[in-house]
Amino acid sequence: MNKKNLVVGMTLLSFGLFSCQTEQSKLNRTIETETLLTSLREMPQQGLMFGHHDDPLYGIGWEGDEDRSDVKSVSGDYPAVMSFDIGHIELGAENSLDNVSFDKIRKEIIKQYERGGMNTISWHLDNPKTGGSSWDISDSTVVASVLPGGENHEKFIGWIDNAADFMNSLKTEDGTKVPILFRPWHEHTGSWFWWGQALCNPEQYKTLWRITYNRMNEKGVDNLLYAYSPGTEPQDSVQFLERYPGDDIIDLLGFDAYQFDREQYIESMQRSLAILEQVGKAHDKAIAITETGFEAIPDSTWWTETLLPIIGDYPVSYVVVWRNAREKEGHYYAPYPEQVSADDFVLFYNQPKTLFAKDVEGKLYK
Repeated sequence: MNKKNLVVGMTLLSFGLFSCQTEQSKLNRTIETETLLTSLREMPQQGLMFGHHDDPLYGIGWEGDEDRSDVKSVSGDYPAVMSFDIGHIELGAENSLDNVSFDKIRKEIIKQYERGGMNTISWHLDNPKTGGSSWDISDSTVVASVLPGGENHEKFIGWIDNAADFMNSLKTEDGTKVPILFRPWHEHTGSWFWWGQALCNPEQYKTLWRITYNRMNEKGVDNLLYAYSPGTEPQDSVQFLERYPGDDIIDLLGFDAYQFDREQYIESMQRSLAILEQVGKAHDKAIAITETGFEAIPDSTWWTETLLPIIGDYPVSYVVVWRNAREKEGHYYAPYPEQVSADDFVLFYNQPKTLFAKDVEGKLYK
C-alpha cells in the first residue's frame, strides 16, 4: 500500500522539556502522560489520528485472535488510537460489560502503547443505587446518592478505587505506566445514562467529576488525562460548558455524534465542530471527535466523501468510531474485508491528513 511518508518532528515538544517537567510536578503525572498531552495539542499540525473502539479484542466473525484487527485487515495498519471500556471493573468482575476479560484489555492497552499508539478509556459503570446498567434511568436521585453524605457515597468511592487499581496496573515490563485519556461521565447532555442531564443538576454533575478526579489522585493514579465529551449538539459555547468541571481537571474537549440522516449529520457535525474549536481555543485545550460513526457503513464512500470533508480544517487531534460487535449483527462502525466501504477506507487511510499507528510510532511519547 502506497502509504504517505509522514514526518512528525520536534514540534510535538514545542512546549519544551522543562515545561513538561514543571507541569508534571504540579499535576503529579508521569512524564509520558504529559508528553502525550503535548502531542495531542500539537497533533492538528501533523494530521488527524484515527481511532476504533475495542479494535484488537473482537470483530466481524472473530474474537480474541492474537494481533487481529478489522482495521488492520483492511488497511494493513492498526488505528493510531484505540478506545476501550472498563464497565464492570467497579464490581470487581473478571470480564467487562462487553464480556472481555480485563486481563485481555490490559494486555492490548500495553501492546498499543508499545507500538507507539494512544489509548483512551470510557466507563459504562452500573447504576449504584438500582443495580441496573448505566442505561438504567428509573431513579433520578442516583447521582445525589453517591455524593458526600449520600447513601451510596462509600460504595461509589470503592468503585472508583477499583477503577484506579486498574489504571495503576497498566504497566510495561520495565514498569512504565501507560498514559490513558480517561473519558468518564460522557454524553451527559443526553439523559440515557444515570448521570445524564435530566438526572442531576449542573453542580451535582461537576461534583461527580471532582470526586472522581480527586480520588484517582489520592490513589496515586498519575497516568491519566481527562476528556469532557457531551453527547448532543450544543446550541452555543455557553450550553457546551454548562456542566464543565473546570480547566484544572479537563485536558481535552470533544463530543459524541452518530449519523442517522446524512444531511442532518453533516450540518450538526459542522456546527458542533465550530463550537468545539471556539471553546478549545478559549480554554487552551486539545479537541477531538470522541465518538462517531455510521452503523453498518452502508455508504460505500462514507470515509472520503462524508467524514473527512466534515472535519475539514478543524484542529481536531483524533476521531474514534465505535466498535465492531461480534454478538450483534449489523452493529459495526469500521470496515472489515469486503465490506462495502472497505475500498474507500483504504483511500481514507492513504490521505496525508489521516494518521494511523505507523504514522505516530515513536512520536507521541518522545
